[in-house]
Amino acid sequence: TMDRPNTGSGVLLALNAEAVGSLKEGVNFKKNPEDGKCYIIYKNKDGLKACKNQCKHQGGLFIKDIEDLDGRTVKCTKHNWKLNVSTMKYVNPPDCFLQDELEIMDDGGLQLVELNPIDPWLADPREPLELQKGEVKVTYLTHACMELQLGQRRFMFDPWLKGPAFARGWWLFHEPPADSLDRLCAADLIYISHMHSDHLSYPTLKDLSKRRPDVPIYVGDTLRPVFWLQSQVKLTNINVVPFGVWQDIDEHLRFMILMDGVHPEMDTCIIVEYKGHMILNTVDCTRPNGGRLPENVDLMLSDFAGGASGFPMTFSGGKYSDSWKEEFIKNERKKLLNYKSQLVKSLQPRIYCPFAGYFVEAHPSDRYIKDTNIKNSAEDLNALINKIAPEIKTWTPKPGSVLDLGLALRDPTNSEAITSPPGSAKIYKDSWDFDLYVDELNSAISCEIFKHQSWIQFYYTWAGFQNYNLVIRMIETDDNFEPLTDGYDYFVDFVDLSFPTKRPDREHSYIEIKNRIGVMRYVVLHGHLWDDLYIGFQNRISRDPDIYHHKYTHFISYNKTNNDCCLVLYMTIKTLNPFLSEKTDI
Repeated sequence: TMDRPNTGSGVLLALNAEAVGSLKEGVNFKKNPEDGKCYIIYKNKDGLKACKNQCKHQGGLFIKDIEDLDGRTVKCTKHNWKLNVSTMKYVNPPDCFLQDELEIMDDGGLQLVELNPIDPWLADPREPLELQKGEVKVTYLTHACMELQLGQRRFMFDPWLKGPAFARGWWLFHEPPADSLDRLCAADLIYISHMHSDHLSYPTLKDLSKRRPDVPIYVGDTLRPVFWLQSQVKLTNINVVPFGVWQDIDEHLRFMILMDGVHPEMDTCIIVEYKGHMILNTVDCTRPNGGRLPENVDLMLSDFAGGASGFPMTFSGGKYSDSWKEEFIKNERKKLLNYKSQLVKSLQPRIYCPFAGYFVEAHPSDRYIKDTNIKNSAEDLNALINKIAPEIKTWTPKPGSVLDLGLALRDPTNSEAITSPPGSAKIYKDSWDFDLYVDELNSAISCEIFKHQSWIQFYYTWAGFQNYNLVIRMIETDDNFEPLTDGYDYFVDFVDLSFPTKRPDREHSYIEIKNRIGVMRYVVLHGHLWDDLYIGFQNRISRDPDIYHHKYTHFISYNKTNNDCCLVLYMTIKTLNPFLSEKTDI
């Protein structure tokens, strides 16, 4: 939680005694006639509970769940998430969020009250000073990487400038300007929003560490540390800062990191202020800062594309036909486009720029994903914003494009405010050094450790997930997801963390996962996140029944993962096989 001063409270909804008396047992939907905002009140013999009618996932509206015979559950209209209002726990997916409960005040009628802490960016407000031409320049490099020139200082966001992300699943769509790495090494400070490899790019950071290991890097104080594999790079000036507190860099420059409301353990966003002018970058946050954000900032940056998940593209069986996936993806794109445009309209920035969505499934083995995982275009989002909020200036940059913030604020129509890259500049990547990076992943296949089947038990015991009624079958495959005759094919029963030879007779949830052998073994060997497999489209999944296991997915995505796994596996198998060479390459 943030340490915010001057906490106040606000009445969200007031009902008179007659309206309270007419509340029925179970779920009641109420709307504030003044502002149109909606609330849910649950009534039973023990009293009343209340919350906002807003899903914690992506802010969708709840409606009555016709499958609920007890009158306790509501269903989100966006993604069918379900909330048990009697407990304020989400039940689909299970074991995930708790809904924030509102205070209920009894004044003869009823008042729903929300604590309203002062927004942290309002602490120590500064009057905007006029910006001179060339004083603040924002340069787009690629994906989520922006360079901010703020007076004499250069601030870099999320540098992914080379190599793949998520194992070998994502590759850069845009060609970074030729001097991008030089710019990175010359930066005065770098912000890395979260641990995902399209923001925390180890190929990029390895190059940085060789040239400038002491560059100041700033990250939020997330539960899952951003630099969770810090031993991979020798960077010596990583600064973990608290949420919601201004970090003063000099007389005119400061920044503040905020957490995501949906994934507070991992995702962050940032406000940068220079001479009283604010730049808001919400990066990948699903509900940045729980939906409380500064209005009327000078420049807002956010993601836009979608398609950044293995669901539903890697799923098969049941409803997951190509036509179902196509329709689902189209609807999700539309929802995301509408959500982003409405968010921008509500915040009323002077200038808006969509970014952090420029990746492509470029490897030939992922052609199916590339052809079917259609994403939003920045042009489409900006066109929608221009339609519903024409007063907001939009910017769709190419690599090397520069926005002069001072000129744009004085006159949004000034053609000099935006500089396009030179006509000779390469915009789109057409070569990616596939072999260099794929060979590194595949080098794990022949590692000595995997000659001993006992690695399976040690790996899952080390990971520690159990006491959950789920059985998985893991199958190692080639690049086309065909099982390998010399690959492993095994079951894991997470009730007691056992390894049966077939599915148990009891009722249980079941997931069958086919993993590309090189990526799976590399993930195991180095203790990486399973996001490399899932978000990177490196597996194929079928579920019986077809339900989302939040507890399991959250564990393998965010929990105990570090490169100590390599040592654990090696030392254990060394004990079992004393003839294993001390020099064995693991």
